[in-house]
Amino acid sequence: MYNPTIEFMEKSKVYFTDFRTPEGGETLPKKLKRLIKRGGIGDIDFDGKFVAIKMHFGELGNLSFLRPNYARAVVDVVKELGGKPFLTDCNTMYPGSRKNAIEHLYCAWENGFTPLSVDCPVIIADGLKGTDDVEVPVEGGEYIKSAKIGRAIMDADIFISLTHFKGHEMTGFGGAIKNIGMGCGSRAGKKDQHSSGKPFIREALCRGCRKCMRECANNGLQFDSEKRKMTVNHENCVGCGRCLGACNFDAISFSNDTAISNLNCRMAEYTKAVLDGRPNFHISLIVDVSPFCDCHSENDAPIIANIGMLCSFDPLALDQACADLCLKATAFENSLIGDHLKQEGFCNRNDHFINSQPNSEWKSCLEHADKIGLGTREYELIKI
Repeated sequence: MYNPTIEFMEKSKVYFTDFRTPEGGETLPKKLKRLIKRGGIGDIDFDGKFVAIKMHFGELGNLSFLRPNYARAVVDVVKELGGKPFLTDCNTMYPGSRKNAIEHLYCAWENGFTPLSVDCPVIIADGLKGTDDVEVPVEGGEYIKSAKIGRAIMDADIFISLTHFKGHEMTGFGGAIKNIGMGCGSRAGKKDQHSSGKPFIREALCRGCRKCMRECANNGLQFDSEKRKMTVNHENCVGCGRCLGACNFDAISFSNDTAISNLNCRMAEYTKAVLDGRPNFHISLIVDVSPFCDCHSENDAPIIANIGMLCSFDPLALDQACADLCLKATAFENSLIGDHLKQEGFCNRNDHFINSQPNSEWKSCLEHADKIGLGTREYELIKI
């Protein structure tokens, strides 16, 4: 049986299958079911247990999030094993369609996540206004001593992550650790993780379009009507980084060079707080790999082709395996990567995530997760 306190002393097993299906044969949802069963999900005792399945329902307008069909496949397996599953996420810190539970649920429903389609309830874990959280100690935490996690997630007996593996404008990619650490934080928890760095605006590059201002929920950005330029109010700014992804003209940067690495480390520690002391299992799909997070109301063209579905008991090994597979793939010319590589003077980092988001950084997250015992970066990839 699965032991949630087991230490990852050897290579972790990561199970993989591609998206190929023969004509008239197995469907992708059935293939996903077979994958996670082979990956050992049945070793967990689900009988009568509440099971949180953490995923991202997608911002309205975004079309790269995981289809509800994949969620339904995981729900079906959990029910077969005797569990009581629910799909869940926490409210966002920024403006959009998911900043409170009512709007969040409408967004999830519009994107296809209803009890009828997924055959289980959809619960927003940190409540109506994002304030229903639980403080959870972080064992061995260097940046976070107590994580603020959505209550419904911590009330669950078993935790499963279902992740869309894609790019991200700050953390390089959004994998299992980001889905868990950032995604399970309440609104206060998200501020806790984003609090290190503060941005600054280079006036010469600012066009005064105010697009960044629409992404700020904390009055951290102010418009100078005389100069027709944006400015940062550092007293209000929480360093969430949404403005960074909103600027099309590279006018916004972070004044603290360690801000992103600090965010990555805090995210890993939040993940550890969510997982410690209870059974957990993790699934990632490398599909529709957009260069931006699913939190955006748009999604650019994929940067690489669809690769496959993966699962593991170890979220760190899973993220490392996903990253390795993506880096081996050929980048699409008709993508953000292709646009950047055509620019005169652009520095090719030979890293699809950094080439699509040059201000991002992802390795510090995996390094810190390894350091604090979240899992191991050493893995055995088992193909089925």
